[in-house]
Amino acid sequence: MTEQPNLPIRAGIIPVTPFQQNCTLLWCTKTNEGVVVDPGGDVANIRNAIEQTGMTPTGIWLTHGHIDHAGGVAELNEHLKVPVTGPHQDDAFLLGGLETQGREYGFAARNCTPDRWLDEGDTVKVGE
Repeated sequence: MTEQPNLPIRAGIIPVTPFQQNCTLLWCTKTNEGVVVDPGGDVANIRNAIEQTGMTPTGIWLTHGHIDHAGGVAELNEHLKVPVTGPHQDDAFLLGGLETQGREYGFAARNCTPDRWLDEGDTVKVGE
């Protein structure tokens, strides 16, 4: 991998769940503040990746409410204690059914509710 030290943001990808969905770590190279995007599961692997990057988590972002993207939110947030942002409120029924979905697919998940729902045109920011 080629080092690119002048980039304002960095990303790391962690395949999670039996679906091998990509959970993404994004962090500001200036402040080292970062977010976890779509922590679908395998929280121990996500926490290990956070430790390896050295970033300081300041939030969890959800693109949508499917189990492979949101199944690990409740567990991860027990450790991080950061705001959860997104998805759109139309996905509330999915986030409220994560436990049931998890049982159907054979892995643990807990229901969750974000601290902030996102609407069309909203923006999010990490670091500077």
